[in-house]
Amino acid sequence: MKFVNLVLAATLSIAATAASADVVRHPIPNSTFPIAQSVTVTGNTTTVYVSGQVPPVVNKDADAASPQAYGDTRTQTVGVLNRIKGILEGQGLGMGDVIKMQVFLVHSASAPMDFKAFMEGYTQFFGGSQPNLPARSVVGVAALANPGFLVEIEVIAARDNAK
Repeated sequence: MKFVNLVLAATLSIAATAASADVVRHPIPNSTFPIAQSVTVTGNTTTVYVSGQVPPVVNKDADAASPQAYGDTRTQTVGVLNRIKGILEGQGLGMGDVIKMQVFLVHSASAPMDFKAFMEGYTQFFGGSQPNLPARSVVGVAALANPGFLVEIEVIAARDNAK
C-alpha cells in the first residue's frame, strides 16, 4: 500500500509539474543593457514564432525601393516593432511575451548599420515600462528584400497556458 501511495504521489507530482509553465528571464550579470542573457521556458507553454517583419511605408510620395519611403533606422525599428506588437495581440500575446528576437540591420561600407538609432526605437518597447526582456541578437547584413528596408526583425513569444 505504501508503494502504491508513493507511485500515486510521484505521478501527481509529475502531472502538476507538467501542467505548470514557467518563463524565466536571466539578466546579464552586472548590466543594465535591455536584453536577457537567456530565457528558459518550461512546462505547459505555447510558443509562437513570428516571421521576419519589415517596416511600413511612412512616405507614400517616395520611391518604394528607397529608405525615404520607410524612414531612418529608428523610424523603421518602431514601425517593425509595432507590426510585431499587432501580430502578437492578434494571438492574445503582448511584447512582454517575447522571449527571443533576431534583428537584421543593413550594413555596408558606405552606410554602416545605425545600432544607436535601432536601440532608440527598441527601448520604446523593451527595458522601460515593459521589463520582460528577450534574449536577442543583432546581425549586420548586406541587404534585405527591398533596397529601402534597413531593419527586419523576427521574434519568438511564449504563452503560459496555465494562466
